[in-house]
Amino acid sequence: GFSDVRFQFEPIGAAFAYERTLKHKEKVLVADLGGGTTDFTFLSLDPERAGAKERHTDIIATGGIYIGGDNFDSSFMWEKGTPYFGKHTLYEAAPGKMLNVPVSLFANICSWEQMNFFNGQKIKNDLDNYYHYSKKDRKFKNLITLTENNLGYSVFQAIERSKLELSNNPNTDFLYSKMGIEIDEQVSRMEYDQIIQKDLNKISKYLDEFLLKNNILTTDIDSLFLTGGTSMVSAVNNLFNDKFPEKPIHSGDNFISVAKGLAYSGYLFEDN
Repeated sequence: GFSDVRFQFEPIGAAFAYERTLKHKEKVLVADLGGGTTDFTFLSLDPERAGAKERHTDIIATGGIYIGGDNFDSSFMWEKGTPYFGKHTLYEAAPGKMLNVPVSLFANICSWEQMNFFNGQKIKNDLDNYYHYSKKDRKFKNLITLTENNLGYSVFQAIERSKLELSNNPNTDFLYSKMGIEIDEQVSRMEYDQIIQKDLNKISKYLDEFLLKNNILTTDIDSLFLTGGTSMVSAVNNLFNDKFPEKPIHSGDNFISVAKGLAYSGYLFEDN
């Protein structure tokens, strides 16, 4: 096993990778936007100190929020996916009385990790009853097919593809076809930006609080470095450009900068 284990915050790892591309000392705001979190670090980077083991005095502030690309995907699923699984289905609760199927069912398919909610026999019976009393609504049948066959992950893979395509194109198609479930939905980048706006607002609000709490002024920041897969989303870039219009914003190695920085750090702590 391992005899020497050390831990490092991910955005600090990314910062150390970025440091090796700098020509001079800078105070940098690093944003690491991943699947589950958005993490921030404000620190002093200096290429002449890239080989130093102890960097505690260079780290000015760290923080983060549990909002990331997974939240974007959940919001997308709610707006664009759930209608294909019967979100607006009506069922006959009593003779002549039609009600909407409980919306909570569809909240539980907006994160594929939470779909084990549907594994219990009671919820399976409930789904069968809703289906029967909805006069066998075709879209609600998709929900049963989705949950009985564990198709959630594959649906979210399709959502991920759409998200990636919208990073480079103004429009895309959200496509999915499996076991009778057919989704064909055109989505524009503008529409996608609106879908994830609530999540972006939370990131923006947290960043404001992070800077205020740590007494960091815009004038203290020389540049920004964005990394992580979610940093490739156009609306995310727009958020930082709008907040820091006069600051250079860099990005790169979106999926490996953290690993590179951690590897550099690990090498420095090797005795030999």
